[in-house]
Amino acid sequence: MISNITQIVKIENDALKELLLLLDTQYKMIMDKDAFGLEGLVDKLNECNKKIAAEEINRRKLIGKESMIKIVTDSENEDLKKNYDEIKDTLDKITIRKETNEVLLKQEIIFNTKMLALMNPSRDIKTYNSYGNLRK
Repeated sequence: MISNITQIVKIENDALKELLLLLDTQYKMIMDKDAFGLEGLVDKLNECNKKIAAEEINRRKLIGKESMIKIVTDSENEDLKKNYDEIKDTLDKITIRKETNEVLLKQEIIFNTKMLALMNPSRDIKTYNSYGNLRK
């Protein structure tokens, strides 16, 4: 059983590293403002996520409701421990990269919205509401 878990963890680790590379590519495309490249990257990200999910399902079927941390600490298999630690590190990097990409995309969207509002302002007549603020 430990050898099967080790094999699944290795495959999952490779898929997570592939996802990290795709997120790095996404970061570069965001910085280069390559909208068409970002659109093409969506399918690759979805496929990578499907691979990770499939391996996660295989792992959960194998271990059941038992904790992965307990299995890793109870086993004497150094390869399993090393791969599990690599997965934790890779997941931390993926989380940081994903959050960075999301923030950059939100900033770009806000910037573009404000630029569009400046180029084409609202033609409505501004009036005050009951609180003394301008209605838009």
